[in-house]
Amino acid sequence: MKKLFTFFVVAAMMVLVFAGCAAKEAAPQNAPADAAPQNTPAKEAESAVDYIIVTDTVFKPFEYTNEAGEFVGIDVDLLAAIAADQGFTYELRSLGWDAAIAACQAGQADGLIAGASIKQERIDSGWIFSDGYFIATQCMTVAANSTIDSFDDLNGQMVAVKTGTAGADYAESLQEKYGFKISYFEDSPTMYQAVLGGQAVACFEDTPIMAASIKDANLALKIVEGSENEGAPYGFAVFSADKQPLIDSFNAGLANIKANGTYDKILAKYLG
Repeated sequence: MKKLFTFFVVAAMMVLVFAGCAAKEAAPQNAPADAAPQNTPAKEAESAVDYIIVTDTVFKPFEYTNEAGEFVGIDVDLLAAIAADQGFTYELRSLGWDAAIAACQAGQADGLIAGASIKQERIDSGWIFSDGYFIATQCMTVAANSTIDSFDDLNGQMVAVKTGTAGADYAESLQEKYGFKISYFEDSPTMYQAVLGGQAVACFEDTPIMAASIKDANLALKIVEGSENEGAPYGFAVFSADKQPLIDSFNAGLANIKANGTYDKILAKYLG
């Protein structure tokens, strides 16, 4: 009886062993048998591209979402043309300005293209920029029916800016001289609404962005004549020295599309 019991135990163990082997053979050979499926959309996207590029798609006409839900704009088209010229692939993700920077700094993304002005303080803090691809000035904008027509009229008033932008830097550089207060916002549309709703008498924004927003959204705002500064170039950015090959490819591709006329066609498409 004991021998018969032993025979059944051994037979059962052999069945379990063979079942385990069969399961391992059925599993992908490059992953543990209990690994998660490898064909999820996120994993496919990350494995199929060379780079993850992040942006902020509320910065028309440089990056925004059209009626079909597609990412479009000057930056979007420039990146596509440069990638095609240089032969690399990428996935473009819209995270918002602050989150996009954080993703790059944390190593979760390879590069940022979002109308980022090349500034020394950013370089000093670890940003690595490409060559400039567009010179943008900043300006002051007020409500369409506002009587404010110069910085002198801002004394004691509240001004709206977008956090961490060249527009915010411009306002801050004028604040002490003209005696106004500053309120910070996370995105441009909310900043515009602060002016339209009377929470601020003016906002500071990149001039081409402001002009496009007023025109396309029919905003009751106006750019104050003569309020523009000298401006600064926009650049593509990475945040780690090991991403330098991506910067090199961007610069080479940018030079090529400028030489072959693609760059001018992209600007004309969005700016006229």
